[in-house]
Amino acid sequence: METDLLNKTEEKKEQNAVHLLPWVTAIAMFIQSLDGTILNTSLPSIAKDMGYSPTEMHSVIVTYTLTLAMFIPLSGWLADKFGTRTMFMIAVFLFVTGSLFCALSVDLQSFNLARVLQAIGASMMVPIARLAILYQYPKSELLKTMNFITVFGLLGMVAGPSLGGFLSDNFSWHWIFLVNVPIGIIGISMAYKIMPNFKHAVGRFDFRGLVYFSLALIFITMVLELIESGRTHMMVILGLLFLSGLLSLFYYIHYKRTEKPIIDLRLLNIRTLKIGLKGSLITRLGIGGLPLLLPLMLQTSFGYSASVSGLLLLPSALSNVAVKPFMVRIIKFFGYRTVLITNTILLGIILIVLGFVTKETPLPYYIVLMIFYGAFTSIQMSAMNTITLSDLDQDTASGGNTMLVIMQQLSVSFGVSVASLVLSLFQSGIFELNTTKAFQYTFIVLAVFTILSSITFSRLSKMDGAGYM
Repeated sequence: METDLLNKTEEKKEQNAVHLLPWVTAIAMFIQSLDGTILNTSLPSIAKDMGYSPTEMHSVIVTYTLTLAMFIPLSGWLADKFGTRTMFMIAVFLFVTGSLFCALSVDLQSFNLARVLQAIGASMMVPIARLAILYQYPKSELLKTMNFITVFGLLGMVAGPSLGGFLSDNFSWHWIFLVNVPIGIIGISMAYKIMPNFKHAVGRFDFRGLVYFSLALIFITMVLELIESGRTHMMVILGLLFLSGLLSLFYYIHYKRTEKPIIDLRLLNIRTLKIGLKGSLITRLGIGGLPLLLPLMLQTSFGYSASVSGLLLLPSALSNVAVKPFMVRIIKFFGYRTVLITNTILLGIILIVLGFVTKETPLPYYIVLMIFYGAFTSIQMSAMNTITLSDLDQDTASGGNTMLVIMQQLSVSFGVSVASLVLSLFQSGIFELNTTKAFQYTFIVLAVFTILSSITFSRLSKMDGAGYM
């Protein structure tokens, strides 16, 4: 009798833990997205305090991005080998330690080293937390769960710039890193009590594959950073592209000869994974540059202040969060195929409308556009992420999840870089356009990219993703 009572108590504890698992992932998502946006507004303050120019501080962002590109492919293998709970706790510990060292940095060299440590932790936090969700929950509950954790990622993005400016202005820039410490400690504590330590059989560590794949990612990331920062040295870019392509070829040859490669390209035979990854990349080529282009256009072309142009992105973020509770019902009613095709076209139409705004366009007009943009983006991201993972099982979840994380990381950079490249092309002497026209044409070109991505989603069948609904 006493044994039965103890067993029931333990079972109840496990059930409660399962319900709390999304909160662990949500904390990881929040802390990573907060860190990704909080630094940008504080870089001038850090540069001034350390005695550098703001442009010299760009290496801090590049170092972080390159380290992410190098270590993301490791996350799935490490989680399966040593357990999701073990590696998640280590990842958060590294992130928190890196944050603490960032706050203690006295020069650019120590700051960059601290950012490397922080990025190693960040490269594993969210992928491993999401992998635990994939292993724990049945497909029928994944859409609702993924929506929940995505909201916290969006909240981090919304809070980051404002919080970074507030802390830098009223306290010191050190607090933008110190704020990660208590949140990270809470995450480690919750993971220890709540997260299951899932393990799966893995082969011998594919070190050669990691070197080929990670270096290819690093070189393509360097190209994106060069384009994004406006330093378009053509020979350097072509050289890096060549090296990235060569290493990709080496990896492909290596993968064909290896039983358990670090990134198993055979997973691309899973139709929904392949469509989801491809569609995500093309869609983000279109919409990924809007947070950069809109404030830039409002300031440089229309004369708005930085604070006003920045605040105009807030309605987008708020509507992005507000639509999340309705996601399950929307997808259940229309299905993934219809939602993704229609929603992608609607996003393209918003970009086309932005291509016709002028200096005389009233501010409320932008607010309405941003509300719709935020809502449609929310639907798009949730639907793309879940359909990509929809046909993965226990054996393919780790590899597929890692592929999705890599694609998301690259596509965000691709989106900003493509937007910057198209804008610089229209601003060059080739087209002889004024600044306003250059922005307008850029929005229209990005709209075409976005609408074309709907063709990719048309390859989905009406029953794809049915297990999620």
